[in-house]
Amino acid sequence: MAAKTKVFVSFDYDHDETLKEFLVGQSKLKDSPFELADWSIKEALSGNWKEKARTRIKSVDVVAVICGEHTDSATGVSAEITIAEEKVSYFLLAGYKDKTNKRPKAAKSTDKMYNWTWDNLKTLIGGGR
Repeated sequence: MAAKTKVFVSFDYDHDETLKEFLVGQSKLKDSPFELADWSIKEALSGNWKEKARTRIKSVDVVAVICGEHTDSATGVSAEITIAEEKVSYFLLAGYKDKTNKRPKAAKSTDKMYNWTWDNLKTLIGGGR
């Protein structure tokens, strides 16, 4: 059996922790091509926080950025995207179907935000953009 893709999940802890739990559930499905290696660190953005995030992000294959209504003001998510750009790719996942999902400030204007469907998720984790 092929090794599963290791995914770091970046999300707004203050508003979207439930969305992260949904992704945890999907990672446990029988046909899931990925495993969650780690997720955002809920600590003050000081000290060695960024170094901890850098170490975690360097150990994964891809970063999934869950975008919600307040992701544009989540400084930790933007920091994690900047760190990811040093080593791995990332993709933006629309957290809600019926709300306005906002991209992190550090995301490129050319980054597409993808609808969160099981098929899209599998494609994105497999490298399809």
